[in-house]
Amino acid sequence: MLEEILTDILLGASLSADAFAVTVGEGLACPKNRLKNALTHSVYFGSFQALMPLIGFYLAGTVSWKIMSLGPYISFFMLAFIGGKMLADVAKGRDESENDGGPFRAFSHPKAIVLAIATSIDALAVGVSFAFNESSVFLPCVIIGVTTFIICSLGGLLCTKLPKGSGRTAGIAGGLVLIGIGIKLLIEGVFLK
Repeated sequence: MLEEILTDILLGASLSADAFAVTVGEGLACPKNRLKNALTHSVYFGSFQALMPLIGFYLAGTVSWKIMSLGPYISFFMLAFIGGKMLADVAKGRDESENDGGPFRAFSHPKAIVLAIATSIDALAVGVSFAFNESSVFLPCVIIGVTTFIICSLGGLLCTKLPKGSGRTAGIAGGLVLIGIGIKLLIEGVFLK
């Protein structure tokens, strides 16, 4: 039992690497309330990382294979779109005012959901593997979700220690991080499988 729990913690840690990077990127892009925003992102990322394997488990053998084959493209598009929008807003000269609708506005729930889905699609495949291994799914899902929450929270704490810099620099850094993660997921999903 202890060995299975340790395996699930390691699995959660590997699945949460992208969510950690996005949490840091979002923290850099939203200089106001960094810790609060990062912790809220952590809740979303942990929840989706726990939910996606469960969905994959129950969809095993049906539509999930189609979704998994499209996963790298979906993740890339979502992350590249949000990152590109942040860069475009910086290029248009929007500042870090929360009222201007730019990339530095207060936390956005719809954006957090899109980011959580984009970074957790690979967890869908893990759920499918749980179904084919005839293993339990609920405890691993909880462990994966909690591990992701903790790791992303650490990313949020890291953001509070980084220099704030200018809003323009933060927007560029955040946008580039999101696009970079999207490219990484695309390369891994298309060329390295």
